[in-house]
Amino acid sequence: MPRGDKDKYTDKQKRKAEHIEQSYEDKGVGKDVAEARAWATVNKQSGGGEKHAGSGSRTPSHAKKTARSDSAKRAAESRQGHSRTSHASLESQSKESLMKEARSKDIKGRSTMTKAQLIEALQKHG
Repeated sequence: MPRGDKDKYTDKQKRKAEHIEQSYEDKGVGKDVAEARAWATVNKQSGGGEKHAGSGSRTPSHAKKTARSDSAKRAAESRQGHSRTSHASLESQSKESLMKEARSKDIKGRSTMTKAQLIEALQKHG
């Protein structure tokens, strides 16, 4: 008997599993084995129960716009000879972008820092 609750699966996934299970039973496979194989097939094809995040989810347009803008500003700074960690480059980034960089460098107290404090902390951290 397969483990777990099937409530997280969509109706379409449940129908597909029933159809696959019936097909296996028609071939002479036992009920328990047929059910296990059916759910394994559904999981393989659709990645399991209903999901609301992950590789299939879309990034909101405002987040894309901010990322594009930040990237363009950093590229312009690089073309002018400023390295990514230089003060001028850090100044051109949004606070959100600085926060992500601080998070990746595990800078303590970043959540309460202002943009200027984030820039200073990132420069010290190197």
